[in-house]
Amino acid sequence: MTPHSDTPRTDATEGPEEALRRSLGVGRRRFLSTCTAVAGAAIAAPVLGASPAFAQDRDRTHGHGDHGHGGDVLVPAHRRGIILYTVRDAIGRDPLATDLPSGFREVFGQLARFGYRQVEFAGYGQHANAPGGAALESVEGARQLRRWLDEYGLRAQGNHGFIPPSWPLTTADLDTFKKHLEIANILGMDHMGTGGDPTNSSYRTDWDVAADKWNALGKIAHREGIKLYTHNHDAAYGFLLDGGPLDDLGRPTRSSGIRKLEYFLKATDPKYVWLEMDIFWAHVARYKFHTYTAHDGAAREKVFDPAGLVARHNKRYPLFHAKDGTVNTTNGQGYDMVPFGTGVIDYATFFSRVGERNYHNPMVEQDNAPSSTDPGQSLRHARTGYDNLAALRRRRR
Repeated sequence: MTPHSDTPRTDATEGPEEALRRSLGVGRRRFLSTCTAVAGAAIAAPVLGASPAFAQDRDRTHGHGDHGHGGDVLVPAHRRGIILYTVRDAIGRDPLATDLPSGFREVFGQLARFGYRQVEFAGYGQHANAPGGAALESVEGARQLRRWLDEYGLRAQGNHGFIPPSWPLTTADLDTFKKHLEIANILGMDHMGTGGDPTNSSYRTDWDVAADKWNALGKIAHREGIKLYTHNHDAAYGFLLDGGPLDDLGRPTRSSGIRKLEYFLKATDPKYVWLEMDIFWAHVARYKFHTYTAHDGAAREKVFDPAGLVARHNKRYPLFHAKDGTVNTTNGQGYDMVPFGTGVIDYATFFSRVGERNYHNPMVEQDNAPSSTDPGQSLRHARTGYDNLAALRRRRR
């Protein structure tokens, strides 16, 4: 994939699509997105009438729209999303063996009927018997997925996809990364990311290396019109080891009290690197990581404030995972995962504190929604998640 440039191309082998793009004076990202949307409108005639208007009608019917609530709606209708990992069993099941929705197209239709407007991918695999087959991690597969998204009035907002493991980058990893950026552009995504931490280390030197790598990858993504983000669980909010006595390998053993991901935020360029907070795992981190050993050997308490971190770096967090939990102090994490809106995490306060409701994109997630004994559970929980996300209102003082 060629980075966008304003310099006219003179390559005699230039294809007709590239020539058309240049003649229109638009960037490659917009060109790919527009062409795919037009093709989708021509090829994929709506089956269930699921267009943006369909979702708006559903919102009005169920009282989940933005109007008539005095501006108290915390998550506007067009920002309500779900990561498809929540319903991965439905996407992956054999449509020939069930009457339940299966495969991307049918699941998109069901999510649109619930009211969702956005989805975040967790890879591009589905059952081989589903429409389009299993091999959708390609340019042509992305075009098919985009047609189905358009058919049901859904927007792809991100993907937990490929981040090169190599550093410095190998040619093969760079080529694969660029392929995934092209897929993201075809799908119309603003963001592309990963479900893993930039590094699993606790040492500052390793986070410096990770920051260099992510700054470089972020620049490549930026040239293609994509914001690169990292999604993190609780470990990334633990304390950085950056001083005190050294161990036998010459590594620091104590902390200044800065958290690993806070350091990463400072070490990366805000023009090139973004983050997605999993709010559930951030609350697990609050439960787990509240005391550190300072450089002088003293034990100090520093309670993590997830909403406070976002508020201090608001534009660095375009995406959230909206995941809920009930209290459990026996499992080492402090919470058990439950359908969104049925737990104790105070999302009304969280979203009120971080503000910027027309910037953030909360994606409902529940890791344990699929059930081996109840094949319809994950989609039911997805609906519960939508209804509870839509019902969130700013608390009046």
